[in-house]
Amino acid sequence: MSLIKSISGIRGTIGGQPGHNLTPIDTVQFASAYGQWLQQKFPDKKLSVVIGRDARLSGPIIQNLAQNTLNAMGIDTIDLGLSTTPSVEMAVTGLQADGGIILTASHNPKQWNALKLLNEKGEFLSAKDGQKLIDLIAQNNFNYAGVENLGQNIPKDNGYIDEHIDAILSLPEVQTETIQKAGFKVAIDAINSTGGLAIPKLLDRLNVQYDCLFCDVSGDFQHNPEPLEKNLSSIMQHVKNSDTDLGIVVDPDVDRLALIDEKGEMFGEEYTLVAVADYILSKKTGPTVSNLSSSRALKDISDKYGVKYYKAKTGEVNVVEKMREVNAIIGGEGNGGVIYPRLHAGRDALLGIALILSHLAESDLSLSALRKLYPSYYMSKNKMAVPDKVNLKKVIAVLLEKYPQAEADIQDGLRLDFDQSWVQVRKSNTEPIIRIYAEAKTQEAADHLAKEVMDEIKEII
Repeated sequence: MSLIKSISGIRGTIGGQPGHNLTPIDTVQFASAYGQWLQQKFPDKKLSVVIGRDARLSGPIIQNLAQNTLNAMGIDTIDLGLSTTPSVEMAVTGLQADGGIILTASHNPKQWNALKLLNEKGEFLSAKDGQKLIDLIAQNNFNYAGVENLGQNIPKDNGYIDEHIDAILSLPEVQTETIQKAGFKVAIDAINSTGGLAIPKLLDRLNVQYDCLFCDVSGDFQHNPEPLEKNLSSIMQHVKNSDTDLGIVVDPDVDRLALIDEKGEMFGEEYTLVAVADYILSKKTGPTVSNLSSSRALKDISDKYGVKYYKAKTGEVNVVEKMREVNAIIGGEGNGGVIYPRLHAGRDALLGIALILSHLAESDLSLSALRKLYPSYYMSKNKMAVPDKVNLKKVIAVLLEKYPQAEADIQDGLRLDFDQSWVQVRKSNTEPIIRIYAEAKTQEAADHLAKEVMDEIKEII
């Protein structure tokens, strides 16, 4: 069906033919290139790599292939088994490894899987390093170890999740005692993936009661795993019909967080970061960062506290690089991804849960009341499949001519900012599509702007 090789890793559907899907051959080739890249970066060193996975049905097979390939290159692997993306990221530095691999296709359906690659800091590879790895794949000239120099696979219990939670609860911003006294009750939708392991562990430590809807870690996703309103009817209905304070929804690898208020209504995926930033900025001041596909609301909150807001290219690594450049104290992505560098430089839903609960407990507000504190924007998120031959630069040039009154930003596709709205057109990093996002003061205005631009693109094509 599809195979996507990019600087951020390799992602594809299971089965089919090599080079067209994520097959064993593609997995071994990509793991080999990653191992060779590490050996070139750290010559004459005995290397170790942390590996963890979400609960996808293909996970054990892909993990065994990747681990055995690295062992065959003489590299030790630290096997976290079932884990979360932020837990694996923290394990790289916590266990003093030289890199890490997370086996997850994030929000993609269960037929997909992927190898996400980390450097020695537990961060995704930079564009420069990712390109080096792609070049190594193209060369397909790998050197494996002799029998006396093979690597070992070292199992590590609990997926580093307990250590991850310990680190979260040690943050001064996490109001552990206040949460424990608040008597919260929540509902969890963990899409039958590793959030079903991690979130109950965190909530038990915080004395929060919970109902688990999809927490059996079977990898049998009960709905589309992207945490959008159209996919979350079960938990929304459950919260509405129960005495639950909020609903917690994560994607399969637990780096994105969406919330349901006590009325069974979406808090807004874009507003996860906004609410967390509001809480953090009430404690300390400093710059904020989100990507060009994220809501203007974070800028509004930054203005409220008199701090500088910066926009970054889409992609976690780009947000992290911008945060480091401007010394941001909080940042992330409008897809529910919270990045708090005091803990680690990666999106972290477990951290987001702890900070949201701290915010609610300290303010003594319901989630719906908290939402009313923030400016209201409405997002229209759309995607289009376009032929490979379409020149996106030409599309951008035509759109620039069409909207000369807009403030244009071309660092990541094209974003056009108007007085009361904005629209962005960009090529997806993870799917063979282009994304068209628009935001405005009403849903109708956002949908209209997005449709207008999509119609223009269709004309160009």
